[in-house]
Amino acid sequence: MSGGETLQIAVLLVNLGTPDAPTPAAVRRYLAEFLSDPRVIETPRVLWWPILHGVILRVRPQRSAELYRKIWTDAGSPLLVNTRQQAQALEDALSQRLADPVPVEFAMRYGSPSVGEILRKLKLADVRRLLVLPMYPQYAAATTGSVFDAVARELSRWRRVPETRFVHAYHDDSDYIGALAASVREHWSAHGRAERLLLSFHGLPARCVRAGDPYERHCLETARLLADELSLDDDTWAMSFQSRVGREPWLRPYTDVLLGEWARSGIQRVQALCPGFAADCLETLEEIAIRNRDDFVEAGGEALEYIPALNARADHIAFLARLVAQHMQGWPAAVRHD
Repeated sequence: MSGGETLQIAVLLVNLGTPDAPTPAAVRRYLAEFLSDPRVIETPRVLWWPILHGVILRVRPQRSAELYRKIWTDAGSPLLVNTRQQAQALEDALSQRLADPVPVEFAMRYGSPSVGEILRKLKLADVRRLLVLPMYPQYAAATTGSVFDAVARELSRWRRVPETRFVHAYHDDSDYIGALAASVREHWSAHGRAERLLLSFHGLPARCVRAGDPYERHCLETARLLADELSLDDDTWAMSFQSRVGREPWLRPYTDVLLGEWARSGIQRVQALCPGFAADCLETLEEIAIRNRDDFVEAGGEALEYIPALNARADHIAFLARLVAQHMQGWPAAVRHD
């Protein structure tokens, strides 16, 4: 090449997504995109479409909008706010590690800003090297795999495709485990230790694991490494899976069922952490911190305390910066070809 072309590098964080507002109309748009993804719903389209459009999108948006309203902030959706903060903090952290600036953008797999929208923005900036970081510590086809699909679908339309790298998972990284452990210790320091620590991961249909998805194994490894880091006795903690829908079997034990069993057995105080969520969202702030807390108390427990996700904690951002730098090895922050 002539003219000393600079090969621009960029990092793209991708999280699941959120509606634009806590209203039935906005939630309907979001759910229509989310539940149309064949990675999320593997039922054949000819069977799924009448259920989705004839039943779910007529009933669920109103109910889900009410849940979103419970956690919505003046700044908007917590997931959007937290992910934006993570992207900015990561860009700042990378500026301390790299000789030249590396922009960090974020996108949502469903909703706004979309993966395609942000990739087109990077195209206009003439980005030639792209690192995609799905914000899912544990790999699942329905999450990380779907991000890959969205990136590949957009790039398939480009004549000049950037050199692209993709982070698969980081469920067992020692710095990630260390940040989780630090968040638990800080909660203990401020509030004392409960009788049980519950590590609740998002659920997945059991058939997905039988088909070869490593998600359950990744969750088990995260939980065991965290328990070891915290020196927990086996009878003081457990892991579970939340957010199941439908009637088919999902990964067990179920979070709500386990909490009910604990309350009825006399356990009064539980602290809950959701290690599969890099940023707080509906599933942590409403499902765990409000709904499961209330159900636990109603079943006879005294208190369920939610330990926040890592969000933009300094140790979390430092870990992400190290992870990004590791995956960028061989990519100088600025490379010139004369």
